[in-house]
Amino acid sequence: MEYENFQTPFSKAFLTGLFVGIISTFICLTYNLVYRTETGFMPTDIINVASIIFGVNILFIVIGLIYFALTKASAKGELVFIILFSLLTVFLAWQAEGVNRSVNHEMTVQFRGLLLGVIIIMGIGASFLVPFLFHNKKFERNVL
Repeated sequence: MEYENFQTPFSKAFLTGLFVGIISTFICLTYNLVYRTETGFMPTDIINVASIIFGVNILFIVIGLIYFALTKASAKGELVFIILFSLLTVFLAWQAEGVNRSVNHEMTVQFRGLLLGVIIIMGIGASFLVPFLFHNKKFERNVL
């Protein structure tokens, strides 16, 4: 049976971003649950289930659109995307180490660990998983 491709590059980038967002959401939720269980960190004012579910998915839809725009703008757009989001991940991880969540030092350190984990999970998904899945024929055939 011959496979017909009905995806435009725009829809493919959009849906790939959404799919990676869903995967990253599940990983972030699992990390959130395990981290909070292990450390006993309970405040959920900033990072909570709702903010992870909505924030990560919306962010990855935008990331998919950025991927599309960069690949359309230049022949080296994918390389620019990977470098840009890798550097952004490193920068945000560096900035997360300086976050001051509370006057309680232990709570601040625990929050930094949670925030850093979420940033790294999303950064890996954006930097590497979006470009990989965008070009993966099995993913395109079976998922998109």
